[in-house]
Amino acid sequence: MTKAVVIYYSGYGHTQHVAQYVAEGAHAQLIAIDNNGEISEQEWEALNAADAIIFGSPTYMGSVAWQFKKFQDATSKVWFTRGWQDKVFGGFTNSASLNGDKQVTLITLQTLASQHGGIWVSLGLLPANTLASTRNDVNNLGGSVGALIQSPSDAAADNIAAGDLETAKLYGARVADIARRLRG
Repeated sequence: MTKAVVIYYSGYGHTQHVAQYVAEGAHAQLIAIDNNGEISEQEWEALNAADAIIFGSPTYMGSVAWQFKKFQDATSKVWFTRGWQDKVFGGFTNSASLNGDKQVTLITLQTLASQHGGIWVSLGLLPANTLASTRNDVNNLGGSVGALIQSPSDAAADNIAAGDLETAKLYGARVADIARRLRG
């Protein structure tokens, strides 16, 4: 069986809510980066043992949250040993705005995976881009690199559009499926 891990930072609960959907789709373990940007030694071991790692961070001021960045920098210890070489990776982000420069965050996550010698999985879903499309449609924000989520700034995490949450779940399933197929 393929082992997948979703590692994320959530400042207000929205990214955590999305991470749960991604993990459900991937049948993955969830690891939360704490408010100091750290995870436990056991969680590092889970990442090292995973076949697939899915990163998640809110987009703050056009990039990942500083707590995720601290975790990102700490992965350099693994990078030196090529410990994540050829693992399958994916990533998701959310912000209050429909765009909010989310693409920059996804590129940051994709670059991190590439620096580790990983294999990045795209979203693989056509955008919902017709006049009849709604926020309840899958990939209604038109992502390609990874899952894009919009979290209204004045709403609780359980008010994220159903289409965004279904996109997150489908993306988790896609990453896990590709990891399974590559593992053979």
